[in-house]
Amino acid sequence: MSNCCATHAIADQFGRDLAREELERYRENGPLPTTQALIGAIKTQGVNDADLLDIGAGVGALHHALLEMGARRAVHVDISPEYIAVAREETARRGHAQRVEFVTGDFVAMASGIGAADVVTLDRVICCYPDMEQLVARSAEKARRVYGAVYPRDNWWTRLGVWGMNVMKFLRRSGFRSYVHAPAAIDAVLRRSGLERRTVQRTFFWEVAVYMRAAGT
Repeated sequence: MSNCCATHAIADQFGRDLAREELERYRENGPLPTTQALIGAIKTQGVNDADLLDIGAGVGALHHALLEMGARRAVHVDISPEYIAVAREETARRGHAQRVEFVTGDFVAMASGIGAADVVTLDRVICCYPDMEQLVARSAEKARRVYGAVYPRDNWWTRLGVWGMNVMKFLRRSGFRSYVHAPAAIDAVLRRSGLERRTVQRTFFWEVAVYMRAAGT
C-alpha cells in the first residue's frame, strides 16, 4: 500500500465514533497500561521544562500526563481530524490549551515543516504505518534528547493476531492494515539516527522502548 493510500485508510479507521469512544475510556480509566509504562520510562529521563513532539497522538494521553509532570509545551500530530478534535477538547478541559499546538496530517509528509523537540513519542503508531523506515528515521531526527515508542513484539502469536485483524479489515472492505515491523529493524534505524536504547519493557503483545540521543550526535 502506498503511503498516500495508507494515510486515507488510517484517517478512515480512526474516525469520529472511535475517537469519542477512546476519549470516554481514557477519562474513565486513564492511559492504557503500555502508554502508562511509556510515560513512566520517559519521566525517569527527566521532562521538566521539556518540549514534546507526540506523533499519532490520538486523544493526547501522553502529552496530557507529561505536561502535568512539568513539560513546557507539546506539538500533537495526528492524521485523523476526529482525534484532533477530541484531543483539543480534552486539552482545553485540562487547562493546557495554550501549551499544545495541533497539526493534522501525515507526519512523514510534513516532517520538514515540524521542529525538533526534547522528547519525541510514537505510541502504537509505527504498527499503523507501512513505511517504517521513513516514519522512524524522520521522527528520530526530531528528537534532541529522548525518543519513546510502543510497537508490537515480533513473535508468532503477534503476527497471527495482526494477520487475523487484517483479514477482518479486508472482509469489511476497510483499507486499513496493521503491521508487525521487526523491533530489530526499528532499533537499527534509531541507532543509525544517533539514538541509543536505554530501557525496554515487554508485555504479551507490545514492546515499550525509550532511547536517548548519543553524545555528539
